Amino acid sequence: MASLAQQFTGLRCPPLSSSRFSVKPKQTQKVGAFASPIVSAVAVSNAQTKDRLELKKMFEDAYERCRTAPMEGVAFTVEDFQNALEKYDFDSELGTKVWGTVFCTDGNGALVDITAKSSAYLPVQEASIHKIKHVEEVGIVPGLREEFMIIGENEADDSLILSLRSIQYELAWERCRQLQAEDVVVKGKVVGANKGGVVALVEGLRGFVPFSQISSKSTAEELLDKELPLKFVEVDEEQSRLVFSNRKAMADSQAQLGIGSVVLGTVQSLKPYGAFIDIGGINGLLHVSQISHDRVSDIATVLQPGDTLKVMILSHDRERGRVSLSTKKLEPTPGDMIRNPTLVFEKAEEMAQTFRQRIAQAEAMARADMLRFQPESGLTLSSDGILGPLASDLPAEGLDLSDVPEAEEV
Repeated sequence: MASLAQQFTGLRCPPLSSSRFSVKPKQTQKVGAFASPIVSAVAVSNAQTKDRLELKKMFEDAYERCRTAPMEGVAFTVEDFQNALEKYDFDSELGTKVWGTVFCTDGNGALVDITAKSSAYLPVQEASIHKIKHVEEVGIVPGLREEFMIIGENEADDSLILSLRSIQYELAWERCRQLQAEDVVVKGKVVGANKGGVVALVEGLRGFVPFSQISSKSTAEELLDKELPLKFVEVDEEQSRLVFSNRKAMADSQAQLGIGSVVLGTVQSLKPYGAFIDIGGINGLLHVSQISHDRVSDIATVLQPGDTLKVMILSHDRERGRVSLSTKKLEPTPGDMIRNPTLVFEKAEEMAQTFRQRIAQAEAMARADMLRFQPESGLTLSSDGILGPLASDLPAEGLDLSDVPEAEEV
């Protein structure tokens, strides 16, 4: 016990007489217990302070370099920066055309990347010259690269509004001017009407066809949604005036119709006396007597509205606008139009050629009969049907028989 007491006695601290504080023996143990954490906290604080000083010095050095030598160690020069700006910079004024790539579509339009500070938007109503419900109907899908026109700016986010419709309108007007210069016949779909005429759609543009320039006597309601052959009368983009004529187009088409030629037609309507056939915008009459060599008692048993068939042109009255047609002349054997109309369709050109040859032979025989009187009259008949001189003392242009008085009875 004595030795144990001596050991505890050795652990006691001597009294601090020089201190103002008197520390009790019980508190000595507590102070000894907290001595180690305090030393550790001081060490951590010193390390943080050192890191802060090093970080502060690093920022001060970086600031000094930016102030005195900002481009030191930078491979991207000022010239490179200017070149990059010129490469991606573009004029964002209204009416400017820019190239862009579609990267997203929705029900209202498409987002387009035009390398600007923000994306541009293509509304669905500006995606096509035609009326559509979704941009994908006209091939506008992600990845498509196209030229657009800037038509506005969205004030909410400063994004640009694009249009393809405006560019297509410019191209459509240019195409109409070209077609007018070439004086060609175009097809126009009737999409509306007013008191003065009908509205037709050509090349995506709405043009006017006055009733005075429509060859048929059809009403506006009957022409609605139908296609008409048209020719350009006026093309004025500045005044947005586009005027067509159906009469001019019909006259041009009718001039190409030759007697004995075979054309493709569509049955429009049936009457007791025959069928009206549309042959490229011209209505021709296929009389019941010209349908087949065999008697046709009921036309509806042979033809129906909408049927497509080949017909031969028998006559063409341009002044009255009447065309007479025949399928009877195209029958390989009498009655084929009733029993086998497909054969008539297939053999139409061949039978028409045979018909024309027979007509030519008949005309040649008629000329030969007229030339039998040549020795007595001293006249000859030219290939054009002109009665001319056989002897050299007669005028070269032939005799004018128009003033010869009529014969009088004796």
